[in-house]
Amino acid sequence: MELLLATTNSGKAVEMRSALLGLPLGLRDLSMFPSIPRADESGATFSANAAAKAFHYHGHTRLPTVADDSGIIVEALANELGIHTRRWGAGEAATDAEWIAHFLKRMEREANRRARFVCALAFIDDAGRTHHFEGVCDGEITATLEAPIHPGLPLSSCFRPDSHVAVYSALKPEQKNSTSHRGKALLAFRAFLEETLLKPSAPITTG
Repeated sequence: MELLLATTNSGKAVEMRSALLGLPLGLRDLSMFPSIPRADESGATFSANAAAKAFHYHGHTRLPTVADDSGIIVEALANELGIHTRRWGAGEAATDAEWIAHFLKRMEREANRRARFVCALAFIDDAGRTHHFEGVCDGEITATLEAPIHPGLPLSSCFRPDSHVAVYSALKPEQKNSTSHRGKALLAFRAFLEETLLKPSAPITTG
């Protein structure tokens, strides 16, 4: 089965490919479709934005499509980030380093460092049906960067999940895949594919 990974974020694409490794899928990404306009992300929830992106890119390519919308909810900052995470603060045009520097500066005045990462995935299958998956991960924001920044995922260098002593970026891929918000959502998506679409009786197209 061909599957479009509907993200322009290189870090997210790497995590998606890692989580789906070993499945009989012909993975495509948006770099193969440069003429498609960017999807609207004006939904009120992570799930709504993920579905809007999946629907948009599925409509242009007619490929089974999975899209992600994710962000962080920081207790001390109330509703400032959430679905607006990458557009918050220094803004979407900022480099990863600029964005995270602004974020950590803003957090200096906050004693409460608790945060929750949320990931919503929307998958549109070849029949046009939409399926939803979600993952969350609770943890805390560190005072400084504790690992190198992964491209497209600056918060991973200063978010320590409750189940580990290291920040996201310092975890081994298999650790992050089983711990992170996106990893959990992708595990549920992978299980769905294995159970419903990739059974031996189902026709498979590889690429």
